[in-house]
Amino acid sequence: MDYVEQRMAQEAAKPTEASDSLFTPLNIGLLALLVYTAYSFLFKSSSAAPIALPKEQPPVVFRTFTPRTLLPYNGENGMPVYLAVRGRVFDVTRGRNFYGPGGPYANFAGRDASRGLACGSFDEEMLTKDLDGPLDTLADLGRDEMEALQGWEERFSEKYLVVGKLVPVGQEDKE
Repeated sequence: MDYVEQRMAQEAAKPTEASDSLFTPLNIGLLALLVYTAYSFLFKSSSAAPIALPKEQPPVVFRTFTPRTLLPYNGENGMPVYLAVRGRVFDVTRGRNFYGPGGPYANFAGRDASRGLACGSFDEEMLTKDLDGPLDTLADLGRDEMEALQGWEERFSEKYLVVGKLVPVGQEDKE
């Protein structure tokens, strides 16, 4: 034990240089980090572009559509994408990838999609051909098809804004 005590006393008596203990690799790394952080805060680049908020959508006024006046709202030529379900017109522009040009439901854009959604068919035959005729009453649909349509309508109501109602030609001004 005498050796251990003697060795500890020798080490304690050794003069230590302040420069040796100050310039350790850890201290040099911390100093570099401190200098970089200070430089970043003090000399921020003023050329950085300000954060741009997304453009606010223009307000949409609830309006009355006929099949013919709804038709231009198919997402082409910069127009929004609307579709009707059981007389309610929804703005589905946020889902342009699905309902806009080139999307799987594109044939419903600007049209009454009720029959096609109820039947689970995206064919052109599901769309009303006569845009100036009466609206499809869906009277020939079965219970399962009406339930499917109700599910679609609920999904649209939760996700998209109702921007109007669909009425037959000649009833635009009636309320």
